[in-house]
Amino acid sequence: MRRRILRSILTVLTITTVVLGVPLIYTAWLWVEDITRNDLQSRLERIAAEVIAQERADGIVPDGLDTRAMRALVPEGGKLTIVYPAPHDNAARSDIGVEHVDDPLVESLSMGTSGSLRLEVPAGPMKARQEQAVAAVALAVLASLGAAFSVAVVTARRVADPLRDVAARAARLAMGDFRPDPRRHGIAELDRVSDVLDSATVEIAGRLQREHALVADVSHQLRSRLTAVRLRLDELSTHADPEVVHEAEEAMAQVDRLTDAIDDLVRASRDEDAADRDPVPVMAELRGVMAEWAHPFTEEGRELRLIGDESLRAPITGSRLREAVAVLVDNALMHGGGTCTVSVRTVPTMSARDPLICVEVADEGEGVRDELAPHIFDRGFSAGGSTGVGLALARALVEADGGRLELQRRRPALFAVFLGSKVNRSPNATLTEPR
Repeated sequence: MRRRILRSILTVLTITTVVLGVPLIYTAWLWVEDITRNDLQSRLERIAAEVIAQERADGIVPDGLDTRAMRALVPEGGKLTIVYPAPHDNAARSDIGVEHVDDPLVESLSMGTSGSLRLEVPAGPMKARQEQAVAAVALAVLASLGAAFSVAVVTARRVADPLRDVAARAARLAMGDFRPDPRRHGIAELDRVSDVLDSATVEIAGRLQREHALVADVSHQLRSRLTAVRLRLDELSTHADPEVVHEAEEAMAQVDRLTDAIDDLVRASRDEDAADRDPVPVMAELRGVMAEWAHPFTEEGRELRLIGDESLRAPITGSRLREAVAVLVDNALMHGGGTCTVSVRTVPTMSARDPLICVEVADEGEGVRDELAPHIFDRGFSAGGSTGVGLALARALVEADGGRLELQRRRPALFAVFLGSKVNRSPNATLTEPR
């Protein structure tokens, strides 16, 4: 940011220097020439006064022109030509100074009936002074540009450093660092942002504390109730009817899986860093979901399939992946049709060594209507009489592990979960399709 601010200020300063400096340099060049010409005109006026002083009443200069006083007014290396009225001729001419001037600067003065004057001087000294004036102006412009650059550096640091500090503090807040920061920067707007961040820090910390307490209370209550349910089911497992015993054991297994899922979700809520997790086998995690939902699909006369590469692993939370895919499978059961296929594959990325793992859930139903597609992940939105929480929850669970959930195809519906991967393919790895 500091570099961008500095570049912007320097661009404005450079444009301003060019716009003002070039006319100033040109003005200095003309100013030296005007001073030189004014000096020559002043000399000519004094010489004209001498010539007129030597005229008689009839305007004639008798016995030649006395040029002794005029020689002192001719610059060194210059030439003065005087044309004046004489007794025997209509006009006489008198030259004072050198015979020839190279590259002359010429000034003339007409004296009317008293004649005319022409003064030539070398242009070299004037050009040298012009160059000196231009150099002085250029140095002044460069000095001002240097001073402006110093001010720009200080200003850029004065503005960029506080912005960077505030951005870093906001980033720390997003990462769960709720420590207060009393620093202020003397910039009213940024100090106001810091005050808001202070208030937000207190509010977010309080809410998270309350939510953690609520999660702990809810999970405790759920585990207590599930334990009570399991005890009742354990009693049923001693029933004389084998079918009752089978159903009781299936129900106890379901309760155990639900208890484990609650424990995993609570534990995952306290550890948000997916990058440090050990990669888990994606197919193994999804088989539990397939086992849970195979019976409801069979009752509806439909098929649920899982296909994919057994070697694919991703650094994710297994419980979050299972819950997210369970939501998608449930959605396919409630709103889809035909066979529901859950497939696991890799998706190439810019880095060939680190492809993404894609878990796709597709069915053969009518799909998602165009007017509903932009809103299906909005919390509370539902077009089928449900709560409208499922897909929003699934996306939140996937994003909590650094992945993303998208609707890849509307008709028939195809949802895709993209996960970061650590692919470990063995030579004997094959595609599997559990039945």
